[in-house]
Amino acid sequence: MTEVITRFAPSPTGVLHIGSVRTALYSWLYARQNNGKFILRIEDTDKERSKKEFEDNILDGLNWLGLNHDEFYRQSDRSPIYKKHLIDLIAKGAVYLSKEEPKEPGERAEVLRFKNPNRVVTFHDEARGDISFDTTELGDFVIAKDFESPLYHFAVVVDDFEMGVTHIIRGDDAISNTPRQILIQEALGAPRPIYAHLPMILAPDKSKLSKRHGALAVTEYREEGYLPEAIINFVALMGWNPGNDQEIVSIAEMIKLFSLPKIQKSGAVFNIDKLKWLNKFYIKTLTQEKLANEILLRLTETLKEYAKNNPMIFSKMIPIIVEHISFFEEVSTLAESGEYDYFFVDPMYEREGALWKDEKDPIIASQKLKKVLFLLNDIDDAFFTPETIKTAVWNYATEVGRGSVLWPMRFALSGREKSPDPFTLASILGKEATIRRIEYAMKLLLS
Repeated sequence: MTEVITRFAPSPTGVLHIGSVRTALYSWLYARQNNGKFILRIEDTDKERSKKEFEDNILDGLNWLGLNHDEFYRQSDRSPIYKKHLIDLIAKGAVYLSKEEPKEPGERAEVLRFKNPNRVVTFHDEARGDISFDTTELGDFVIAKDFESPLYHFAVVVDDFEMGVTHIIRGDDAISNTPRQILIQEALGAPRPIYAHLPMILAPDKSKLSKRHGALAVTEYREEGYLPEAIINFVALMGWNPGNDQEIVSIAEMIKLFSLPKIQKSGAVFNIDKLKWLNKFYIKTLTQEKLANEILLRLTETLKEYAKNNPMIFSKMIPIIVEHISFFEEVSTLAESGEYDYFFVDPMYEREGALWKDEKDPIIASQKLKKVLFLLNDIDDAFFTPETIKTAVWNYATEVGRGSVLWPMRFALSGREKSPDPFTLASILGKEATIRRIEYAMKLLLS
């Protein structure tokens, strides 16, 4: 049985984006599923636009995502191979030197053209069925500027032939390239690979996907604090599904279930909210140590110092932080806005903030906090947990009105309208800080 060989062949003319990741992932999955090879080939025949920085970005992104390759090639290293095949095709009469009228001063007066047999080409697409093209309208197309400068259509066919590529999985924008490439394959005597063309990735409004829809370069997602597992899961389901409604799909499951005929024909819609949801799921699977490291990286310098000096508080903060983010860079935004300051520093605020919307009398509010203080004082320091705090306060709050008790209590602890529930927050702060902050609120209400 012929070994399955797939390839991902990006041009280093830009950074690695989501659409390219999907092509790489599907090619990688199919190779791994069939115990085959996955080739990474940098197609840098466009010397003017190809940049080393983009090649490095592509390699870095694929490595971060875990899409390891078995073989690596760079087209700029393969000029002698292309030249040999050009000479062979000229000898066969399939390619000829064409005298051209230069359009601009300095342009070459000769190019190499492929002699088009002018016939219908039909090929089977694993995702779309049979596709036919009449190649007559293509004319005798150019395949090289000269013997040292092959163009894309020629170089890619030679590479696939030489590398033994059996399956070509790529975007549907390449469908129109296929008839030219098949004609070149036949002239070379190369076997025809199996094709699968992927649908475009569209914006939610079905327009062309762009950065304003949340589509970033892979390295930008990494900087924003997205996890590779989330990106892979998200990309895998844009144009394919495992045959059910499963949303969380592991790499092992993808390798087992991936199927070329199950690739959808219609455009796949990019949904940034789904990516955030997936990323939140995968964030919650991280160890406490990993979470702590990722969060610490994004705290302000002051908060980092507080966290290092108060490791117990920081450790208890982590689940709360995780619950309110979808990607780690949100921690930076919240930290810079002062969102986490109250965990370490007693808050300052106007007394009106501590008043419940249905209980605006500061004297009554202060009296209720006094009762809360009395109830909390009875809890042993070693058992100052969310459960024991809630047990101590709940019946009283229910009796006199939960909002009128729990709002002032929570506001006294955080100084913010939005914060964790007062029981969790009090437990994180500890008994001493909790009592101190409630006493401050009582005095402020009576001032």
